[in-house]
Parts: sequence; C-alpha cells; structure tokens
Amino acid sequence: MKIRSIFLAAILMITLFSLSYCSLIGKGKSKGVGDVSSTTDWAYNDPDMGRFEVVDYTEQQTGPGLVFVEGGTFIMGQTAQDVVYDWNNIPRRFTVASFYMDETEVRNIDYREYLNWVSKVFVSYPQVYKQALPDTLVWRKRLAYNEPYVEYYFRHPAYHNYPVVGVSWLQATDYCAWRTDRVNEKLLIDAGILDMNPNQVDEDNYNTQAYLAGQYESGVRQNLPTLDGGERHATMEDGIMLPKYRLPMEAEWEYAALGLIGNSTGSPERIYNRKIFPWNGHYVRNDTKQNRGQFRANFQRGRGDMMGVAGALNDNADIPAPVDAYWPNDYGLYCMAGNVNEWCLDIYRQLSSRDLEEFNPFRGNVFQKMKTNQDGSAADKDSLGRILYENVADDYSRHNYQKSNNINYKDGDVESSTDQGGGWMDESATAGSDRMYYSGVGEKGKDMTSLVSDRSRVYKGGGWNDRMYWLSPGTRRFLDERKSADNLGFRCAMTRVGSQPGF
Repeated sequence: MKIRSIFLAAILMITLFSLSYCSLIGKGKSKGVGDVSSTTDWAYNDPDMGRFEVVDYTEQQTGPGLVFVEGGTFIMGQTAQDVVYDWNNIPRRFTVASFYMDETEVRNIDYREYLNWVSKVFVSYPQVYKQALPDTLVWRKRLAYNEPYVEYYFRHPAYHNYPVVGVSWLQATDYCAWRTDRVNEKLLIDAGILDMNPNQVDEDNYNTQAYLAGQYESGVRQNLPTLDGGERHATMEDGIMLPKYRLPMEAEWEYAALGLIGNSTGSPERIYNRKIFPWNGHYVRNDTKQNRGQFRANFQRGRGDMMGVAGALNDNADIPAPVDAYWPNDYGLYCMAGNVNEWCLDIYRQLSSRDLEEFNPFRGNVFQKMKTNQDGSAADKDSLGRILYENVADDYSRHNYQKSNNINYKDGDVESSTDQGGGWMDESATAGSDRMYYSGVGEKGKDMTSLVSDRSRVYKGGGWNDRMYWLSPGTRRFLDERKSADNLGFRCAMTRVGSQPGF
C-alpha cells in the first residue's frame, strides 16, 4: 500500500508539472535564449566563438506618461444612431495589437517644454520655433469676447494642466518625434552612454536616427565595448532605446477609448454589449453611489449650455478642463470622451472600414528608406541634424507590394504615391497628391470638388463645445492636417514590441 501511495503521488506530481509546463507554453511563455545557441551550440557573447552579441532582455519598459493597452479583437464603428447620416463608420471587426497610449491628453506645460527646447537649440533657424507655435487665435470669435483665452490659455500657469489646443496634425507629429528623441536621450544618459549636453545647437543635436546612423558624436560619453576589443554605438539590438512616440492609429484610439477589457470579466472572450461611450450604459452621468449624477465628461449639454447652472454646475468646465478632471476608463485613460477632440494618424476616407486590413488597420502609409552614400553609410544630415529619407518606389518584381507607398490605397487615384519632400517640418512630406479631387476645370487648388484630400486627417472623441453624440468613440470627423481648432488636441501612442499580454 505504501509503495502504491508513493507511486500515485509521483504520478500526481508528474501530471501537475506537465499541466503547469503546458499552460506556460500555451500562454506563450518564453524560456529565454540562454547562453548558447540552440541551433549551432556556439556560445553567445564569446570572443572565441563567433563574437555574436546577445543581450539579456526581458520586456519593453513603459515610456514616460504611457499606459499599457492590451490588444485584441473588437467591432469598430458606430454603436449609436447615425444622426448625421454620414455612413462613414460602418461596423466591422478588426484586431489591434497591444500598444501604449498617453494616460492624458498632451498638456500646455508639456508643449511649452517642447517649444523651450526648440528655441534653445535651433538658434539659427527661428522659423522652426515659429512653425511649432500653437495657433492661439483659434479662440477668437467675431461675436464673443474670447480674447482672454487668446492671451492666457496657453501661457498662464493657471492652465498648466489643461490640454493644449490650436495644434495642427503636422505640429503634433513633430512633437511626437521630439519626444521620442528626448526620452531615448535620457535613457542613454542613464545608461552612461551619453553625457548630459545642454549646449546642443542647430544640427548638432541628439536625435535617435542620427545617433543610430553614427552621425551624433558630441554628446557621447562612452561607446559600448565589443567582443573583439573595439567599441560601438548602442543599437536597437541592445534594448536600451524605446520605439518612437507617434499619434495613435484611428483603430487604436477607438479600441483604447472603448476599454472593453473591463467588460470581458467572468466569462472569457464573451462581451455581451457594445459600448456607446468609454463607460457602460447609454447615459453620461456617473451611476456609482458616491458620485451618482455627476457628469462623466466635459461637453455641451444643449444650446448655450456649456457648464450648467451656478451652484450646480454639471461638468464644472466652460472650456477644456484639466486633463485628469474626470474618471478614467477601464484602461486607466482619462478624457477619452469630451474635453478636446484628438488627432489620429490616419488619412480620412468615408468608407475606410470596407478597405482596411483586418490586423492593425490603417490608411496613410508612406514607405521610406534612409538615403545612403555609395558605400551604404547614411547620407549627410539636413540643416536641423535630421537623417534624410526617400520614398520607396513600388516594386512588384521583388515584393508583394500593391501601390506600397500610397497613403490612400484603394481610393482610385493611381498616382497618389507621388509624394515629394520628407524633411522635418516640411509640410509636403506627407501631403501626397490631390489629383483625385481635382475636376480638371479651372485652376488647381481653387476648383476642388471635395473637402476630402490626402491632407484630411481623422479626429475623434468630442470636445468641450460638442454635443453628446460626438462622445461615442465610433464617431469620426476629419480636418486638414495644416489646420487646428479650439476643441482639438492630441495624445501620443507607442508600439508594443514583444509579448502581447505583457508577461
């Protein structure tokens, strides 16, 4: 009996181990790369055995200001009645990879930090600072006294924590590029690779692509040692630097705003209801016991009603409120409905949902490659210290690309990939072509047949002076990427590399 008990116990332990191991494998748990190649049996990081360098890397760290958004499948598009009859958000199921998104909208103080850096560095190019300035005149109305907001909203410390507005899509993407460089520069400083360099001027400034191409040397404290006794710059293979900050794709923005992760508990992979708003229910007031009746977002309740009656203000804000003034959704993201609308990365087309790929849907690709010299090294930088890029021509013979760099693929314009420019702050860099929208009669640029063009960018979320309909993440509108508004801001996103659930 004793032998039988020991045997059964052993069988039980083996079974539990097997189940545990299978569950790890089933969930995609990595065993790590180890110290020796599993395919050649050569040792990694050994100067006598191939000198192949492999870093010990766990998972991507979360960048400053970001929140992890676990991806998945969802039905993108309208969840409420299409009261404007645009038919531009027809529901369709997509899958979005995991990514990171700013916890809040970019604030005035954040954008002023950016302007301060630009003014201090590009001393010989004051136009860079001028082009980066938000348009404070978006507040000006002919029959309203909004001059105090023109003068104070962006600059006064009372509005430090309020969302920046008056920023165009082009300005927002430039901010994302700048933020990428500052975050990666700080990571390299913390790693002892770069020195703190407050005296960067003009083209001699740190940016990630220039450093990776070996064209930034003035702030280098020490290079990384190589296995053969030499030294080198840090590379992406070292896992020190983060992927770039960027504007969120429309699908990412809508997915994050819905926060469906809070609706799939109890029964895995089963969501009973589609959300109309970033919270549950068809109403905009809080239904919790301690906050019952309070508005969940900053919007215009009705004609002439921006904040309610004195003594019982409904959303407590006449203009944009502080970026964390209302309750976050289930991903921990604030103001994904109301306060200010937010720019998305996508080119706008009315029926995009019918054309897009099912995984990471996006319209707006312009595929590029770095300009190089004959020896394969990076070409000289531009006057602002930026690496130069050129568009990749369509190549059907070697790749399965179909109009690969068409930013509005499948819209009927066979020549829309003729995209020139590419310099930092160059408006033509993402402009594309307007041929599809030109009637052929009269002067081009003055006789267009549609407001929709390759410069039309999606924005979503609803603003402080929008009606409740626009608070639904499924609604969408567009604006020329060069324009801005008093109810339009932005937040940044970042691609998640590695495991999707964040092991």
